[in-house]
Amino acid sequence: MRKEHDFLGELDVPDEVYYGVQTLRAMENFQITGQKLDTDFIQCMARVKKATVLANLSTGRMPEDIGKALITAADEIIAGQMLDQFPVDPIQGGAGTSVNMNMNEVLCNRALELTGQSKGRYDIISPNNHGNMAQSTNDVFPTSIKVCISHKGKALLQALDSLASELEAKAIEYKDILKMGSTHLQDAVPITLGQEMGSYASSVRRGMKRIQHAIDEIHTMNMGGTAVGTGLNAEPAYIKAVAEKLSEVTGETWHTADNMIDATNNTDGFADVSAALKNTALVLIKMANDFRLMASGPRCGFYELKLPMRQPGSSIMPGKVNPVIAEVLNQSCYQVIGNDLAVSMAVENGQFELNVMEPVMAFNIFNSMKYMTNAVNGFVERLLQKLEPNKEQCQHWVDHSVGIVTALLPHIGYENSAMLAKEAYNSGRPIREVILEKGLLTEERLNEIMSPMSMTTPGITGK
Repeated sequence: MRKEHDFLGELDVPDEVYYGVQTLRAMENFQITGQKLDTDFIQCMARVKKATVLANLSTGRMPEDIGKALITAADEIIAGQMLDQFPVDPIQGGAGTSVNMNMNEVLCNRALELTGQSKGRYDIISPNNHGNMAQSTNDVFPTSIKVCISHKGKALLQALDSLASELEAKAIEYKDILKMGSTHLQDAVPITLGQEMGSYASSVRRGMKRIQHAIDEIHTMNMGGTAVGTGLNAEPAYIKAVAEKLSEVTGETWHTADNMIDATNNTDGFADVSAALKNTALVLIKMANDFRLMASGPRCGFYELKLPMRQPGSSIMPGKVNPVIAEVLNQSCYQVIGNDLAVSMAVENGQFELNVMEPVMAFNIFNSMKYMTNAVNGFVERLLQKLEPNKEQCQHWVDHSVGIVTALLPHIGYENSAMLAKEAYNSGRPIREVILEKGLLTEERLNEIMSPMSMTTPGITGK
């Protein structure tokens, strides 16, 4: 054990760990989720810290030997080392101070070790004086959240792009499969299965644009604003340099906010990101529900789609298979919607110069991005890629639906069409059979009118 102290007193710290006294206090105070910090977030905060060290070196404020050791320590964390040294709970009081100090302690204790010193020798390399130089939790923490959102956004957008691309491929593959459209869960007019797939792809692409726009907007940061955005203890040269260095470290362009006080006390950018995730989740839920309905049956439902069989569906009913992949996409998206409510409440509950609720914002946004990414990838890999259309069933519903009579209006008029619909309903016979029996159209003409192209393309009416 080694002894470490802060202004509240002294604690024993296991000698093998790189965190210190303030991390221990956080571990004791915040036992909420039973989870650890998101590893992407840890590595993104290490990138922010590396940028601050580089900026302080460029101004001459950071001693060269200490700066180099801190950069090496940061690079090790970025590479995936020492991730087990961040044991604090993601939800915590203090606006993220415990996370910031956990990082500062790990960086400084590793830097001490690299320079041949013992852990805890903060008189040589200090978490507050060196790890936190020209910084505050109030600029480091929200900037790290933004860097992590951007990082996670790449994986999420890639997953959504794969989903949209697969749906677009299905739109082409299924372009000639005519089926009955449905409104109010009642027969409507024909549509192709390909058109439906294309509509889902379009909605996913729209969700991607929402998410990308929200992420682009948060590339403005308050680094250098320190405690309340006024820049206390941060030199103008550092403020300029830290944006440049963070851009170099991350490979993305980061800008210093025009009004750093605003950027420190307002977190509406996080609400925009969360809302974009929620709105995309709504689209995905609608799509998953449609897939479940189209695959319902197989004997007593629509059964227009054949989903890949992934697992037995019942502990009591032999042979039952459930649409579990679509169901888990639904549930993941429900969680995203719930997370958005937590983020919204946190964003509105800031007071004066700081919103202290940023930890719960980060926790929920990171989880939303992770859940959606995993669920979408699962939907593509375990359902969509092996999806099969039930062409025969689709045609069966078209042949036995009265809804197709709408396509006959330009050719035989409304009164004749209504008469046909009524007789088909009352007799239970297919509308095609009734038309041919009454001699209203020849079979050749009827086939022209009821072709997939004529039935589903504006301006083409079987001429």
